[in-house]
Amino acid sequence: MSKVSAIICITLIASMAIQPSEAGVGHWIAGAALGVTAIAFAPAALGFGALGIASGSTAAGMMSASAIASGGGVAAGGVVATMQSIGAAGASYGAYATAAAAGGAAADYLAK
Repeated sequence: MSKVSAIICITLIASMAIQPSEAGVGHWIAGAALGVTAIAFAPAALGFGALGIASGSTAAGMMSASAIASGGGVAAGGVVATMQSIGAAGASYGAYATAAAAGGAAADYLAK
């Protein structure tokens, strides 16, 4: 099964679990698609990539702020470390499912 097929299946399963309002199904699907798209492209757009954090990017600023706040290092498991991991290796199926569920639920809620 390709990664795209798996993501579509996960999105559909998540949609059944959340049960959007009948009027908001279209909104939920659009929000889920936006959530999946965001997790796929946001890290690279911010400067988190396969070769590391891009110089002068938003990611570099986030890394600097994180290092200053923690006394010189970037905390493992923190936002910067997680985003770099996604930028370097891609997101897990669970991350895509979470993004789909959160995006769908947010769109359904905002549409009411």
